[in-house]
Amino acid sequence: MRDARYPIGGEHGSDAIHKDPVYSYAVTLLEDDSGHTGTGLAFTLGEGNDLVCRAAAFYASRLKGLDIEDVMSGFGALQKEMADEQQFRWLGPHKGVVQLALASVTNACWDLWAKKRGVPLWRLLLDLSPEELVATLDLSYLEDELTGSQALYLIKGESAGRVSRSGILDSGYPGYDTSVGWFNYSDEQVRENCRRALDAGFTAMKLKVGAKDAGRDIRRARIVREVAGPEARVMVDANQQWTLPQALDVCARLAEIQPYWIEEPTHPDDVLGHKTLADAIAPIKLALGEHVPNRVVFKNYLQAGCAGFIQVDAVRVAGISEFLAVSLLSKKFGIPVVPHVGDMGQIHQHLVLFNHVAINHPVIFLEHIPHLREHFVHPVRIENGVYCTAQEPGAGTDLKP
Repeated sequence: MRDARYPIGGEHGSDAIHKDPVYSYAVTLLEDDSGHTGTGLAFTLGEGNDLVCRAAAFYASRLKGLDIEDVMSGFGALQKEMADEQQFRWLGPHKGVVQLALASVTNACWDLWAKKRGVPLWRLLLDLSPEELVATLDLSYLEDELTGSQALYLIKGESAGRVSRSGILDSGYPGYDTSVGWFNYSDEQVRENCRRALDAGFTAMKLKVGAKDAGRDIRRARIVREVAGPEARVMVDANQQWTLPQALDVCARLAEIQPYWIEEPTHPDDVLGHKTLADAIAPIKLALGEHVPNRVVFKNYLQAGCAGFIQVDAVRVAGISEFLAVSLLSKKFGIPVVPHVGDMGQIHQHLVLFNHVAINHPVIFLEHIPHLREHFVHPVRIENGVYCTAQEPGAGTDLKP
């Protein structure tokens, strides 16, 4: 295990709730006897990162002496067994420190599997048969909406269009700039960052809102819309700051800038509150999921019909396998997946390619956050606002010493 923490300064990464984040990873390192090391990440903001590392070490100990091919051939059942370990399950279930720990270990397994096969994660995912893929998933508690048989039917039903959709592997996946408007940035910084984003080829960008004075949010949102122009996609993100009455008020006022979405407007456990808000501000859509910890809560959001975009994050839920389960569930409901990227896009650049090519999720864009680039062995490459398709074996999660 490795406890990796990267102070990035009080301005970068700031939002209405998290004013001085320390971007951190609980890192699982799985070594096999062929010399490969799988690197798994779970994302935190500093304090408590050591607790996630300790919990991940417990889960990782279950894998000692096993071959990665054997582990992944039935990983869904193994992940369920680990998630339901009675003493650790009490600490969740399926949320908080134990869920983040399982994410770290799960992601290390996928990284090791791809490295062992000598391919990037996106290629591994696309090369798996539908049966092999579904065997890596724990679909328990989803059976009222998505069984294993239904997942197979969904994947196989999209197979005919795979070749036509594979062009995305050559063209790359579009990104959006989430760093133009961190909460602690001045108005002038926001203005200048929007100009830089446009110059870098981005056609979508996001602003942090949730100030005590809603007038500040409206003023800064107008700045972004003014600089970005009427054709750009502009998103706003409150990071759960508002109560429902506040959200109803401020979201209505933000309608003037025609936001592409409003993200995390209130508490992430309040599904019914989000339903009330979504109905009130339609056709403006809500983007939800950065702090949704598991597939069950995502199921509830989809059943409630209040999520316009699903922002499942593979370093927040129980790793890549649960991400894929949520992607399949979202596909069934016809709701696009636009991930939150606690991994800085290192893993998700692979997952969005799979989502589009294999199960025909629409190409929208993928969040881009540049603040940890220097710490990755193979950082994501962005050219003219587009993620260039990774070619290195693995999930892109290796960190420099």
